[in-house]
Amino acid sequence: MPISDAQWIVAAGVAGLLIGSFLNVVVHRLPRMLERHWQQDAADLRGEAVPVVPRYDLVLPRSHCPACGQGLRLRDLVPVASWLALRGRCAACRAPISARYPLVELATAALFALCVVRFGPGTAAIGAMLLAAALLAAALIDLDTQLLPDAITLPLVWAGLAINLTGVWVPIEQAVTGAMAGYLSLWTIHHAFRLATGREGMGYGDFKLLAAVGAWLGWQPLPAVLLMACASGASFAMLGGLARLRDPRAPIAFGPWLAASGLIALFTQPVLSEWLLGG
Repeated sequence: MPISDAQWIVAAGVAGLLIGSFLNVVVHRLPRMLERHWQQDAADLRGEAVPVVPRYDLVLPRSHCPACGQGLRLRDLVPVASWLALRGRCAACRAPISARYPLVELATAALFALCVVRFGPGTAAIGAMLLAAALLAAALIDLDTQLLPDAITLPLVWAGLAINLTGVWVPIEQAVTGAMAGYLSLWTIHHAFRLATGREGMGYGDFKLLAAVGAWLGWQPLPAVLLMACASGASFAMLGGLARLRDPRAPIAFGPWLAASGLIALFTQPVLSEWLLGG
């Protein structure tokens, strides 16, 4: 019997919970994997012997409590449910487990379900899930480390161009133009700011992330994405400074605001572009 739209939405939500659990691993481990790689490269350049270290990637070592090192059992890895059953604490040492883990799983589930609601079952929804998951992971890594890894941003650019070869969202010409416009717009702003102030305004990872959004959605929504990201990031910095929650001179991660604005554009196209362009 055919699967109903409601069943597809539920299936997407369940898949989102599982992918969200994996995104927690990516967010935690990928920066540490990159740091290890950079240290090994630096040792090679200095002509030093590279120490043999245990394997560390997205698969090994197996998931464990960061406080006591106890390996997690299968029943400890059920998205959201395990955290609730354990009341947010490690089963072995009772150390607190961050609420961000189930929140990321729930956010991914909600985004995946929304992809099916917005695009219907099919290629567009699957592509939207991939984009949403990558943007969420990139935003969280940037929030933690102020780093947007090439391992996420560059494949995302190519994936956007590839999916638009068949015009899933925009013709390939608009996807290529979007990737170019996304990168060059922030590159120009960055260098203009540096010439005017002598300081770095943003990182090259931000250029690549906006290029990825352009590759997926075309050039039309980029002005709105950039405007929303700048306005929300500036508001956060200003309000945080006024409330004395952060040093107003401290840099802020721009990636989360770009990612959030890109997600808004994903789910509101083409209305967003038509509104912006007065169409």
